[in-house]
Amino acid sequence: MDAIILSLARELGREAVHVENVVKLIDEGNTIPFIARYRKELHGTMDDTTLRTLADRLNYLRNLDKRRGEVKAAIEGQGKLTEELSAAIDAAATLAEVEDLYRPYRQKRRTRATAAREKGLEPLAQLLFAQERDCPDPKKAAQAYIDPEKGVESAEQALQGAGDIIAEWISDDAGIRKALRELWWRKADLVSAAAGKEPEDSVYRLYYQFRTPVCRAMGHQVLAINRGEREELLKAAVDMDRETALIAVRRAVLVPGAPSMAFVRSAAEDAYDRLIAPSVEREIRNTLTEHADEGAIRNFGLNLKPLLMQPPVKGKVTMGLDPGYRNGCKVAVVDGTGKVLDTAVVYPTFSERKKQEAIDVLARMARKHGVEHIAIGNGTASRETEQMTVELIRSLGGGVSYMIVNEAGASVYSASKLAAEEFPDYDVNLRSAVSIARRLQDPLAELVKIDPKAIGVGQYQHDMPQARLDETLNGVVEDCVNAVGVDLNTASVPLLTRVSGLNAATAKNIVKYREENGAFTTRRQVLKVPKLGPKAFEQAAGFLRVPESKNVLDNTAVHPESYAAAEALLELCGCDRKGVKAGAIGDLRERVAAYGEERAAAACGVGVPTLRDLVTELLKPGRDPRDELPKPILRTDVMEIRDLKPGMELTGTVRNVIDFGVFVDVGVHQDGLVHISQLCQRRVRHPSEVCAVGDVVTVWVLEVEEKKKRISLTMRKPKEG
Repeated sequence: MDAIILSLARELGREAVHVENVVKLIDEGNTIPFIARYRKELHGTMDDTTLRTLADRLNYLRNLDKRRGEVKAAIEGQGKLTEELSAAIDAAATLAEVEDLYRPYRQKRRTRATAAREKGLEPLAQLLFAQERDCPDPKKAAQAYIDPEKGVESAEQALQGAGDIIAEWISDDAGIRKALRELWWRKADLVSAAAGKEPEDSVYRLYYQFRTPVCRAMGHQVLAINRGEREELLKAAVDMDRETALIAVRRAVLVPGAPSMAFVRSAAEDAYDRLIAPSVEREIRNTLTEHADEGAIRNFGLNLKPLLMQPPVKGKVTMGLDPGYRNGCKVAVVDGTGKVLDTAVVYPTFSERKKQEAIDVLARMARKHGVEHIAIGNGTASRETEQMTVELIRSLGGGVSYMIVNEAGASVYSASKLAAEEFPDYDVNLRSAVSIARRLQDPLAELVKIDPKAIGVGQYQHDMPQARLDETLNGVVEDCVNAVGVDLNTASVPLLTRVSGLNAATAKNIVKYREENGAFTTRRQVLKVPKLGPKAFEQAAGFLRVPESKNVLDNTAVHPESYAAAEALLELCGCDRKGVKAGAIGDLRERVAAYGEERAAAACGVGVPTLRDLVTELLKPGRDPRDELPKPILRTDVMEIRDLKPGMELTGTVRNVIDFGVFVDVGVHQDGLVHISQLCQRRVRHPSEVCAVGDVVTVWVLEVEEKKKRISLTMRKPKEG
C-alpha cells in the first residue's frame, strides 16, 4: 500500500483501507460534503472536519514526496547522490528536513567560503577539519597556501579563508542543524520589549517586558508580538543560551587532542554565531507564526460554524435597524420570507423630539406590517437604538421582542455588486438594514453573501495567510450550507454557489432557469439546467430540496441514488411515501431495530450507516438541523453596564471564542470576558472545549470597570454563603 496512505492512517488513527478509499474519491473529483454524507461505508463514517484534515495532509505529503524527487534529481545531476543520502531524503518527515539535506548541494549566492575556495584554500580546510593526530600546526600548514597572485598574502589570510569554508560546512550539516533546532525548541525563550525608551500605554503593554519558553508560547501571544513589531511598538527575539548551543556544536565536530582542534573550535563558533543561530532563530519565529496562524485559522473556523448554524427565526415579519448618528438609523421591514415590505430613515440620536418622532414612525410601520421581531445592528449608535427600541416596544404594548445582531460585513455586502443586483432600487444604507433583518430570520442564507473574513469571529484574521484562511473558511461555509440543504426554488445565487458540485456559473444558470421556466417540481429537473452535467448533479442532488415535488424524498437529504433503497425500506416496514409526508411512520426506527439493522441494510442494498441516515430522513422529511440547537435570546428590556454588580447571575450568548477565553453578550451592549480559567472547574487547553459561538450560557459577574467598559465574568457558579 502507498506510503502516503499508511502515513495518513497512522496520523488520523483510521483504517488504511478507509483512507485509501477517501484518497480515491478525492482524486475522482468528489467534494468533501458529498464524501462525508453519501460515502460513509467507504470512509468509516469520518466527519467533514476529519476529511478536510485528511485532504490537507494528503496535499502536504504529496508536495513533500514531489520535493524529495526534485532534490534527489538535482543532486544526481551533480553526480553526488549516494545510497545513504537518497535513503536520508526518503526518510525526511518534513520539508525542512529535506531542505537541510539539500543545503550543501544547493547553488549558493557568493559567500566568504566561495571566495576562499576560489583562492585554492579548500584543501587546507579539509586538512584542518579532518583533525588528524599527525596534522601539522595550523599556522605551519597555512604557509603552503600563501599565494599573492590569488590574493592570499599571509598565513593568517589563508587560515581565515579555511575557517570560512569549515564554518559553511558545519552550517550545512543537516544533523547539526536538526539537533540545534530541537535544542532551541526545548531551551530557548521568546522575548519581547518595548521598542521605545518611554513606551506609551497601548494594547501591547503586556509585551513590554515579556518572556516565555518557545515550546510554551501561545498562538495569540505570537500574533500579538508579530503585529507589535510591524507597528514598531515592540522588538522581539528568540533568546537561546549561547554556551549551551555551542556545547552541542563542539560535540558534533571536535576531535579532542588534535593539533587543529582549537582552530576548528573557533570556526565552529563562527559558524554558530554568523550562520546557524540567525537562521535557526528565523526558522523558530517562522514556525511559531505558522503554528499560530494555523491555530487562529482553525479557531476562526470553529467560531464561524456555530455562527452560521444559529437557529433561524423563521416565518416572522422582522424589522431591521442599522444604527447610526449623522446619517440616522436605517430601517427595513421584511416579511417571513425576507421580502422587503417597507423602508425608512429615522434620527433618534439628534434630540429627544427626534427620538419620539422616530418611535412614532416605527410604531406605525410595526402595526401596519405586523412586526414581531426587531433586529438591531451592533455597530455605531447601537446602544441608543436599543434604548429607543425598548421604548418602542412599551408604546406598542408588548408583543414584540428584539435581538442585537452582529452586523460585521453588512456594510461590505450593501456596497457590493451582489447587493446592487439584489436591491437595485434601494440606497446602500437601506440594503444593510435589510441584511440585518434577514440575519435574524436566517443567518446562514444571509451570511453566505459576505466574505467569511468580514464576519469577525476570529482574532488577527488580517494577519493570516489569506489564501489559507479563505480555503478554510470557505470549507466551513460549504459544510454548513450542505448540512442544512437549500431550497432549490428560493435559494439565492450565493447560497447555491456553496452547494457541493455547483459553482457561480451553474448557480446563476439555476436561478435563470427558475425565472424563465417557473419553480422546479423535481430534483431531476435540475439536469435540464445548462452546463449542469451528471457529475455535478451527483454531487449536488442530495443537498437540494424541492418541497413542491410530488415525491417526498425530493425534500429530504436522501440522495436520488438511494431512492430505491428508501422505497425498499418503507416496503420492508409496511410504510409508504404518503405516510412519510404525513409524518405517520413514528415507529420506523423501532421496526428496523426489531428486524435487525444489518439484515435490513442487506435487504435494501446499502450499508448500515446509509440505512441509519435513511431512517432519520424518512422520520423527519424537510427537517432543518438548526432547529435542534438552542434558540437565540430575544429581549424586551435593556440593561446598562452600571446595572451590573459582582455576583449577579445572567444569561448571555457567546459572541466570540478566542485562545484565552470567550466573549459573552449579556445584554448591556458591551460583551463580557470569561477568561479560560473561569470557564469550568477543570483545566481546559482551549475554550472551544467548553463552548461555541451562539451558545446560550449562564454567567456570573466577577468585576465591572465602567470607565474602561470592561466586564469580567465567570461560568463557575459561586459558592453560596
